[in-house]
Amino acid sequence: MFGIGMPELLIIMVIVLIIFGAGKLPEIGGAIGKSIRNFKKSLREPDEIDVTPDNKKIDDKKQ
Repeated sequence: MFGIGMPELLIIMVIVLIIFGAGKLPEIGGAIGKSIRNFKKSLREPDEIDVTPDNKKIDDKKQ
């Protein structure tokens, strides 16, 4: 996996633990999980079509 072995992953995890602290890790993990879930959901769903009227065109017709 990108040339990262177990020792490198442990070093990265220790640095993250030092920077954010043990209390913030569950929040960060949850936020990353939600981000990945929303990204996957957006890939599966078709693009939404914006059907809201353009107010400038409507205002021009009234004048």
